[in-house]
Amino acid sequence: MAVTVGQVAPGFSLPDKDGNQVSLDDLQGKNVVLYFYPKDDTPG
Repeated sequence: MAVTVGQVAPGFSLPDKDGNQVSLDDLQGKNVVLYFYPKDDTPG
């Protein structure tokens, strides 16, 4: 699924650095930056 600039991100949850689940819904009303990068040590 591609997300374009300005589009609302779909809801999701991921573990933080301590293993606690963080949901995008938990951050509603806050400024959030989502950063995606390729797997470490891969071309691209």
